[in-house]
Amino acid sequence: MIRYSLITILLLLASFVLQQFLPAFTAVHHSRILFVQLVFLCAAVTVELPTMLLLAFIGGFFWDAHCALGPHTGDPDIYTQPVESLRFGYSILLFGAMGFLMQGIQPLFKQGKWQFSALLSGISIFLYLMAEYAIITFVRGEFSISRSTLRQMAFTSLLTMLFSPLIFWLLFSIAKICNHSIHPEAGKKRHRPH
Repeated sequence: MIRYSLITILLLLASFVLQQFLPAFTAVHHSRILFVQLVFLCAAVTVELPTMLLLAFIGGFFWDAHCALGPHTGDPDIYTQPVESLRFGYSILLFGAMGFLMQGIQPLFKQGKWQFSALLSGISIFLYLMAEYAIITFVRGEFSISRSTLRQMAFTSLLTMLFSPLIFWLLFSIAKICNHSIHPEAGKKRHRPH
C-alpha cells in the first residue's frame, strides 16, 4: 500500500508537467483538460483518507504555486484581470473538498463500480471551477456569471471527465504492479465459491 501511495504522489507531480503542454480548445468555448485535478480525483477514490489529504495538500500547494508564478496570478486565458487579494493556499481547501466528494463514493468504487467515480470526477471538476470562480469574483467584489463562462466550465468538466477511464486504467495497472487491491470487495465476489 505504501508503494502504491508513493506512486500516486509521483503521478500527481508528473501531471503538473503534462498540464503545461495541454492547450485550450478554442473551438469548444476555450475549454481545457484539467489533468492535475483529474489525476487527483481518480487517485483520491483509490486511497485511504490520510493519503487523500496528503495528495490534496500537494496538489493544491503546487497548483497555487503554478498560478502564482504566471501573469495576473493565474492563467491569462481565464483570469484577464489581476487578482492580488487571492491568498496562497485556497486551492488546498478546494482539492480537499473534491477529495472528500470522491471519498464519499469510495464504497461503490471498492465494489468495482468505477464508472460512478468517473461520472463524479466530472461533477467535482465543475463544482471546483464554480467554487474557484466564486472566490475570485468575491475578492473582486462582484458576482456575475455569463453564459459563456458557464459553457466554458461545463465543457472543461466534460472534456476532463472523458479522460477519467484512462486514468483509472493507469491506476489499476499501477495497483496490479504494486500487488495492491484498490477494489477488494469486487475481488471477493469473483473468488467466492459457488
